[in-house]
Amino acid sequence: MTTDLSQLVGEHDQPRPAVALEEGTALRFPPKFLWGSATSAYQIEGAAAEDGRGPSIWDTFSHTPGRVHNHDNGDRAADHYHRYREDVQLMAELGLRAYRFSVAWPRVQPQGRGPANQRGLDFYRRLVDRLLEAGIEPWLTLYHWDLPQALENEGGWPNRDTAERFADYAQLVYGALHDRVGYWTTHNEPFCAAFLGYASGLHAPGHRDGALAIRAAHHLLLGHGLAMQAMRATAPGNALGITLNLYPVRPFSESAEDAEAARRVDGIQNRLFVDPVLRGAYPSDVLADVEPISGLAHLRPGDEAVIAAPIDVLGVNYYQPYLIAAGPSVDGDPEFEAQFPGIRGARPVQLDGPRTAQGWSVDAGGLLDLLTWLHRSYKPVPLAVTENGAAFDDYADPEGDVHDPDRIHFLEGHFRAAHQAIERGVDLRGYFVWSLFDNFEWHEGYSKRFGLVYVDFPTQRRVLKDSARWYRDVIARGGIPR
Repeated sequence: MTTDLSQLVGEHDQPRPAVALEEGTALRFPPKFLWGSATSAYQIEGAAAEDGRGPSIWDTFSHTPGRVHNHDNGDRAADHYHRYREDVQLMAELGLRAYRFSVAWPRVQPQGRGPANQRGLDFYRRLVDRLLEAGIEPWLTLYHWDLPQALENEGGWPNRDTAERFADYAQLVYGALHDRVGYWTTHNEPFCAAFLGYASGLHAPGHRDGALAIRAAHHLLLGHGLAMQAMRATAPGNALGITLNLYPVRPFSESAEDAEAARRVDGIQNRLFVDPVLRGAYPSDVLADVEPISGLAHLRPGDEAVIAAPIDVLGVNYYQPYLIAAGPSVDGDPEFEAQFPGIRGARPVQLDGPRTAQGWSVDAGGLLDLLTWLHRSYKPVPLAVTENGAAFDDYADPEGDVHDPDRIHFLEGHFRAAHQAIERGVDLRGYFVWSLFDNFEWHEGYSKRFGLVYVDFPTQRRVLKDSARWYRDVIARGGIPR
């Protein structure tokens, strides 16, 4: 039996008694709720060739003509590698209780294997120490898409050996920082690493082969399980998990054809990842969908048990839902079809309504649906919204201020949805706004700004946007102001 997220849209648990209100606050979150923000290494660090760092697939991809908007790359990015001290001070000024960041694998292992590059590890030691001094909880992600190019040259994630190399890398980083970092994420959005990187070619390494993507997805999940084993064998006691980007997938109509199209998209986007992690097995219908494309020889006995290693927290990245209809794409979005091998003619439908600068629909109700679906359909596990945010066309006015009322409205709506989920019994432990800084936004280069903090890239000057000040007040109050 499969559980489709669209089956739960519009259905909700009975609400619990309302959380007591604080004066001046409409909706109060639990006292220990982790209010944070998030970044990733390649998007902000820069220093691409310093202190022994090796090249990653994103270095190669971004320097390949035609791959990234405006020929942008992450060589300098937000220069966080050199400015981390002032950046942590900004976090403290905002009152962040937690900061989610990623470690650059090629900074720690330039060739993706072998002993640790201590100069690379030392940067993260310094960053973690600075965060702790500021009273900010570090939340470390081991992999946010920057595979060492040397491993890609050997086959990348479609190669089973990469999962083993990832476990070795995880053990190196964990051994160095487990005594100071309490929250650990293996992978960020393995869907994107697999299907945008190997199927649609929109992301590094830029392949367009559905069979490669399906194998990559399995080896990413296998690497997660092996890393969990390696970290737990090194030292127990920390909270370990994985972060998945999940989308409520809704059929456009009540027709059987639209329902089938939505099932296929939901299978690749959501259940291919959630089911093996939380149920210990791939969904049979999804395996039937992908077998004609890739075969199933890459699945070996015992793999699903490794992937299902118990996790302490599931990170949930949410940006928008999908509304899916049957039939070929008529919206000029060939990447959508390419990134879902085996969907056989499903297309996203765009409805009227507010959108971000990337054209993504603004739908806070989708976050409530998503959290409720996870709570009702899978075994209990603490959740954290590890990414949620929006890109808008931000600019500094003549006085140097950045006014972003659309982002404030976006975040307030999504915080309200998160609070509703808590009232309905969802064990939600934290919320990380994406992103702390304007940054290198992958194939979009520097053209899209997600940050709470505006970065003037030529000068690297940081400016708190109105949304950053608003978020500071939310954290200080412990909830959404009236």
